[in-house]
Amino acid sequence: GAPLLRASAPAVERRLRGSALVRGGFVSPAEAAELLRELEPGLGRRPYQFDHWDGAICGYRETERGRWGAVAGAVLSRVAAAFPPGRPPLGLVHVLDLHPRGFVRPHVDSVKFCGCTIAGLSLLSAAVMRLVSCRAPGEWLELLLEPGSLYVLRDAARYDFTHEILRDEESFFGGRRVPRGRRVSIICRNAP
Repeated sequence: GAPLLRASAPAVERRLRGSALVRGGFVSPAEAAELLRELEPGLGRRPYQFDHWDGAICGYRETERGRWGAVAGAVLSRVAAAFPPGRPPLGLVHVLDLHPRGFVRPHVDSVKFCGCTIAGLSLLSAAVMRLVSCRAPGEWLELLLEPGSLYVLRDAARYDFTHEILRDEESFFGGRRVPRGRRVSIICRNAP
């Protein structure tokens, strides 16, 4: 299929090979529908927030969830395979619901809350995630996150690059426009 990663230079792509990846079609449409069926009652009771305690997110609702139905539990077991041996995902899973006008500013997840691996399922709307080197801002990698895809950030992509979800008006992958709608992501992290 079409590429899901694009980099500022071949050297950046080589450097991040294996530490930033996207798997399209990780969940089926039926699995995505079941995940959303479980999440919608809790998310729908919350208003969208347009500021965040650390300034990283705008236009969102979020929750953490530790109990899942059978279908969702099976999906999350598959996600757990993205984590290194002996460093499994935490039991509480972060659920982030981005408003169509919402976005995530460039940041590196705090080592107080997150270990060496972040894995996220993308539901509802496509989005573009951009990683930018903390040391050389001209070095970047973009990930096309289509509905049903799984992204994984570990090692250099996790610690040495910021990551962000682009605003709708900036949402391009190469020359292709990637319109943003409401996006729900289910994010697994391991312990610091």
